[in-house]
Amino acid sequence: MTDDIIELLKRLIAAEVEFVLVGGVAAAMHGSDQLTRDLDILAVLTPENMARLLAALRDLHPYDSARPDLGELRSPPEELARYRNLYLGTDIGRLDVLGEIPPLSGYPEVAAEATSAEFLGATCKVISLDPLITIKESVGRPKDLLVAAELRAIRDRLRNEPRPPRGEH
Repeated sequence: MTDDIIELLKRLIAAEVEFVLVGGVAAAMHGSDQLTRDLDILAVLTPENMARLLAALRDLHPYDSARPDLGELRSPPEELARYRNLYLGTDIGRLDVLGEIPPLSGYPEVAAEATSAEFLGATCKVISLDPLITIKESVGRPKDLLVAAELRAIRDRLRNEPRPPRGEH
Protein backbone atom coordinates (compact mmCIF):
# COMPACT_ATOMS: atom_id res chain seq x y z
CA MET A 1 0.00 0.00 0.00
CA THR A 2 1.40 3.40 -0.93
CA ASP A 3 1.72 6.28 1.51
CA ASP A 4 -0.92 8.18 -0.48
CA ILE A 5 -3.46 5.37 -0.12
CA ILE A 6 -2.67 5.14 3.59
CA GLU A 7 -3.23 8.89 3.94
CA LEU A 8 -6.59 8.72 2.14
CA LEU A 9 -7.67 5.80 4.32
CA LYS A 10 -6.58 7.59 7.52
CA ARG A 11 -8.62 10.62 6.54
CA LEU A 12 -11.77 8.58 5.81
CA ILE A 13 -11.49 6.75 9.13
CA ALA A 14 -10.83 9.97 11.09
CA ALA A 15 -13.85 11.65 9.45
CA GLU A 16 -16.01 8.62 10.36
CA VAL A 17 -17.05 8.01 6.76
CA GLU A 18 -19.20 4.87 6.65
CA PHE A 19 -17.55 2.50 4.15
CA VAL A 20 -16.22 -0.97 3.42
CA LEU A 21 -12.82 -1.41 1.79
CA VAL A 22 -13.07 -3.21 -1.54
CA GLY A 23 -10.74 -3.60 -4.53
CA GLY A 24 -6.98 -3.85 -4.43
CA VAL A 25 -6.49 -2.57 -0.88
CA ALA A 26 -8.99 -5.13 0.42
CA ALA A 27 -7.19 -7.84 -1.58
CA ALA A 28 -3.89 -6.75 -0.02
CA MET A 29 -5.42 -6.91 3.46
CA HIS A 30 -6.45 -10.49 2.70
CA GLY A 31 -2.88 -11.34 1.66
CA SER A 32 -2.64 -10.51 -2.04
CA ASP A 33 0.72 -9.21 -3.18
CA GLN A 34 -0.66 -7.38 -6.22
CA LEU A 35 -0.05 -3.63 -6.24
CA THR A 36 -2.84 -1.08 -6.46
CA ARG A 37 -2.67 2.62 -7.20
CA ASP A 38 -6.05 3.72 -5.94
CA LEU A 39 -8.43 3.27 -3.04
CA ASP A 40 -11.81 1.67 -3.71
CA ILE A 41 -14.56 1.87 -1.11
CA LEU A 42 -18.20 0.83 -1.02
CA ALA A 43 -19.93 3.63 0.87
CA VAL A 44 -23.29 4.71 2.13
CA LEU A 45 -24.34 7.42 -0.31
CA THR A 46 -26.33 9.66 2.00
CA PRO A 47 -25.96 13.43 2.32
CA GLU A 48 -24.53 12.98 5.83
CA ASN A 49 -21.91 10.46 4.74
CA MET A 50 -21.00 12.51 1.66
CA ALA A 51 -20.55 15.58 3.90
CA ARG A 52 -18.08 13.60 6.02
CA LEU A 53 -16.30 12.42 2.85
CA LEU A 54 -16.01 15.98 1.52
CA ALA A 55 -14.71 17.22 4.87
CA ALA A 56 -12.03 14.50 4.82
CA LEU A 57 -10.89 15.43 1.31
CA ARG A 58 -11.51 19.18 1.04
CA ASP A 59 -7.87 20.30 1.44
CA LEU A 60 -6.81 17.66 -1.13
CA HIS A 61 -8.87 19.45 -3.82
CA PRO A 62 -11.08 16.53 -4.94
CA TYR A 63 -12.23 16.51 -8.55
CA ASP A 64 -14.19 14.22 -10.85
CA SER A 65 -11.44 12.05 -12.34
CA ALA A 66 -13.53 11.48 -15.48
CA ARG A 67 -13.80 15.26 -15.98
CA PRO A 68 -10.71 16.92 -14.46
CA ASP A 69 -11.33 19.89 -16.76
CA LEU A 70 -14.26 20.86 -14.51
CA GLY A 71 -11.88 21.67 -11.67
CA GLU A 72 -12.35 21.06 -7.99
CA LEU A 73 -15.53 19.29 -6.91
CA ARG A 74 -18.00 21.86 -5.64
CA SER A 75 -21.18 19.76 -5.54
CA PRO A 76 -23.10 19.78 -2.27
CA PRO A 77 -23.40 16.51 -0.33
CA GLU A 78 -27.09 16.22 -1.27
CA GLU A 79 -26.17 16.11 -4.95
CA LEU A 80 -23.32 13.63 -4.46
CA ALA A 81 -25.70 11.31 -2.59
CA ARG A 82 -27.75 10.94 -5.77
CA TYR A 83 -24.88 9.37 -7.74
CA ARG A 84 -24.30 5.63 -8.03
CA ASN A 85 -20.52 5.96 -7.93
CA LEU A 86 -18.01 8.77 -7.54
CA TYR A 87 -14.61 8.55 -9.19
CA LEU A 88 -12.47 11.15 -7.50
CA GLY A 89 -8.98 12.39 -8.04
CA THR A 90 -7.18 14.28 -5.28
CA ASP A 91 -3.81 15.94 -4.84
CA ILE A 92 -2.45 12.68 -3.47
CA GLY A 93 -4.31 9.95 -5.33
CA ARG A 94 -7.47 8.44 -6.66
CA LEU A 95 -10.48 7.41 -4.60
CA ASP A 96 -13.35 5.44 -6.12
CA VAL A 97 -16.48 5.76 -3.98
CA LEU A 98 -18.92 3.06 -5.02
CA GLY A 99 -22.57 3.05 -4.07
CA GLU A 100 -23.03 -0.38 -5.59
CA ILE A 101 -20.69 -3.16 -6.59
CA PRO A 102 -22.12 -5.66 -9.06
CA PRO A 103 -22.73 -8.52 -8.99
CA LEU A 104 -23.18 -8.13 -5.22
CA SER A 105 -25.84 -6.25 -3.34
CA GLY A 106 -25.30 -2.81 -1.91
CA TYR A 107 -23.60 -1.52 1.19
CA PRO A 108 -25.86 -3.05 3.88
CA GLU A 109 -25.38 -6.63 2.66
CA VAL A 110 -21.63 -6.30 2.02
CA ALA A 111 -21.06 -4.53 5.35
CA ALA A 112 -22.98 -7.24 7.23
CA GLU A 113 -20.54 -9.89 5.97
CA ALA A 114 -17.43 -7.70 6.14
CA THR A 115 -14.51 -8.44 8.40
CA SER A 116 -12.95 -5.86 10.68
CA ALA A 117 -9.32 -4.89 10.35
CA GLU A 118 -7.11 -2.85 12.63
CA PHE A 119 -5.50 -0.03 10.73
CA LEU A 120 -3.28 2.58 12.40
CA GLY A 121 -5.07 2.26 15.71
CA ALA A 122 -8.57 2.32 14.22
CA THR A 123 -10.91 -0.35 12.96
CA CYS A 124 -12.30 -0.40 9.44
CA LYS A 125 -14.51 -2.81 7.53
CA VAL A 126 -13.00 -4.94 4.78
CA ILE A 127 -15.06 -6.93 2.29
CA SER A 128 -14.95 -10.65 3.07
CA LEU A 129 -12.83 -12.95 0.94
CA ASP A 130 -15.56 -14.81 -0.96
CA PRO A 131 -17.47 -11.69 -2.08
CA LEU A 132 -14.18 -10.07 -3.12
CA ILE A 133 -13.34 -13.11 -5.24
CA THR A 134 -16.80 -12.90 -6.83
CA ILE A 135 -16.26 -9.24 -7.72
CA LYS A 136 -12.78 -9.80 -9.16
CA GLU A 137 -14.04 -12.72 -11.29
CA SER A 138 -17.05 -10.75 -12.55
CA VAL A 139 -14.93 -7.78 -13.65
CA GLY A 140 -12.98 -10.20 -15.83
CA ARG A 141 -9.94 -8.06 -16.62
CA PRO A 142 -6.70 -10.07 -16.70
CA LYS A 143 -5.32 -8.29 -13.61
CA ASP A 144 -8.56 -8.95 -11.69
CA LEU A 145 -8.60 -12.62 -12.71
CA LEU A 146 -5.02 -12.92 -11.48
CA VAL A 147 -5.99 -11.42 -8.11
CA ALA A 148 -9.07 -13.70 -7.94
CA ALA A 149 -6.87 -16.76 -8.48
CA GLU A 150 -4.46 -15.57 -5.79
CA LEU A 151 -7.34 -14.92 -3.37
CA ARG A 152 -8.80 -18.37 -4.04
CA ALA A 153 -5.42 -19.91 -3.18
CA ILE A 154 -5.31 -17.86 0.04
CA ARG A 155 -8.86 -18.93 0.91
CA ASP A 156 -8.07 -22.59 0.25
CA ARG A 157 -4.92 -22.42 2.36
CA LEU A 158 -6.86 -20.81 5.23
CA ARG A 159 -9.55 -23.48 5.03
CA ASN A 160 -6.95 -26.25 5.18
CA GLU A 161 -4.89 -24.86 8.07
CA PRO A 162 -5.19 -27.02 11.16
CA ARG A 163 -6.99 -25.33 14.00
CA PRO A 164 -5.76 -25.64 17.58
CA PRO A 165 -7.87 -27.86 19.83
CA ARG A 166 -10.56 -26.07 21.81
CA GLY A 167 -9.24 -24.33 24.86
CA GLU A 168 -5.77 -23.78 23.33
CA HIS A 169 -4.67 -20.55 21.72
